[in-house]
Amino acid sequence: MCAFFAISKNLVTYPTGVLHESNVDAATTVSTWIGTSFFTPLVGAFLADTFWGRYWTILAFLSVYVTGMTVLTASALLPLLMGASYSRSAHRLSAYLGLYLAALGTGGIKPCVCALGADQFDASDPVERRAKGSFFNWYYFSINIGSLLSATVVVWVQDNVGWGVGFAIPTLLMLSGLVLFVAGRKVYRYQRVGGSPLTRASQVVVAAVRNYRLVLPEPDDSSALLHQAPPGTTEGNDSTMQHTSQFRFLDKAAIVAPSSGEKGATASPWRLCTVSQVEELKTVLRMFPVWVSMVLFFAATAQMSSTFIEQGETMDNRVGPFTVPPASLSTFDVISVMVCIPIYDKALVPLARRATGKERGLSQLQRLGVGLALSVAGMVYAALLEARRLSLARAAADGRPPMSIMWQAPAFAVLGAGEVFATIGILEFFYDQSPDGMKSLGTALAQLAVAAGNYFNSAVLAAVAAVTTRNGEAGWIPDDLDKGHLDYFFWFMAVLGVVNLLHFLHCSVRYRGSSNNSTYSS
Repeated sequence: MCAFFAISKNLVTYPTGVLHESNVDAATTVSTWIGTSFFTPLVGAFLADTFWGRYWTILAFLSVYVTGMTVLTASALLPLLMGASYSRSAHRLSAYLGLYLAALGTGGIKPCVCALGADQFDASDPVERRAKGSFFNWYYFSINIGSLLSATVVVWVQDNVGWGVGFAIPTLLMLSGLVLFVAGRKVYRYQRVGGSPLTRASQVVVAAVRNYRLVLPEPDDSSALLHQAPPGTTEGNDSTMQHTSQFRFLDKAAIVAPSSGEKGATASPWRLCTVSQVEELKTVLRMFPVWVSMVLFFAATAQMSSTFIEQGETMDNRVGPFTVPPASLSTFDVISVMVCIPIYDKALVPLARRATGKERGLSQLQRLGVGLALSVAGMVYAALLEARRLSLARAAADGRPPMSIMWQAPAFAVLGAGEVFATIGILEFFYDQSPDGMKSLGTALAQLAVAAGNYFNSAVLAAVAAVTTRNGEAGWIPDDLDKGHLDYFFWFMAVLGVVNLLHFLHCSVRYRGSSNNSTYSS
């Protein structure tokens, strides 16, 4: 993950300082690239769950990742290598090629590494099951070690030594990670590939539509009258996929048509599905409102790699004898995560466990709610800070930055604490709630919320720029932020966050998780 953060932490500086893009274009570039990096996990999850398994998917996509980092490193060295024949268009083309190869490479790593790690714990063993609850916390902790290294050492190298060296360091670390991953292949626990979850879900939808004329049995009789998987099969032995009364239209996919003459195994899977298959799709649909609520959270955290850095560039970055790059303020996000994870895992969870009697202390949805509330607090602080900075900057006569960049630290820290609750919580929630054959896809859906949040942020930035620059106005986010109103943008994000939190609270009260995880979902 060091390679990913080595790109994302300082990426907004590369388009503005090297590729000469505007502030809005650079912020959009960052959000779009990060969004793509969290969208491609759908591809990796599909391949892992359907064809290759998690190990081979990780291995293949790691190779693509290393290739992308190599291209990106070479692109940063183009001005030096080409000399007088340097072409800015060639530079941009190679830079974006390397960026999006890396985005593709991360698609097989994000959903599969987390899922492969969780696969190492036996859910039937109480000790290992509890250890798996802590695994997600410490998995995210290890990610933030790479983030800390990137936000300090790598960002400093990029700003003071050169982008070529700054990209070469994570490239070499990626190669080392590839070697270590392959070295451990004999000790991993592997899960059997269970076929395409997307195909199974599509079969349910098609069968339900084709059977729309059939009459549903009464809810009390549904379990007995709907088509069950034969005993002895994987589905037939799965006790976690019991029939539920939600989304009853989909139950029509499991009704045997009286006139068809097709029974059980002789029926086409596009005409007749099992109850377990129907319940898999229902499980995903039940999680969708929770997923939607997380999009605004990740749109808020996207500010740390875009508008927060642009704000920091207008502030005094001298701290004692040191000059702090604006991107390095994300260190406070990382430190906050690394401090809060042990506190959460070793102090808060035991206290909450004694108070609530639940194995994990806070339920997964309670954990997500706390994270959403903290994201709103972070946006409110950023808005107040920017309003204060603007008033001082416009009153200053000498044109010097009026505020220390260290005033940004609390905003990063609050959002970092929010990540401990929401980012880790959504990974754990989707892994636990997803059916056994959809674990990689479930993890990918959690990553997709990050992508959607960054794409949403790009759309909001573009809309704000279009609306606020009408009639020749400077707009909220001009290249010279002293002439704009970035604080209005932060207030807008805070209001959206409050509305989103209310939506989440409504959805969480109504949520009913899968039977094997309902203890943790309410």
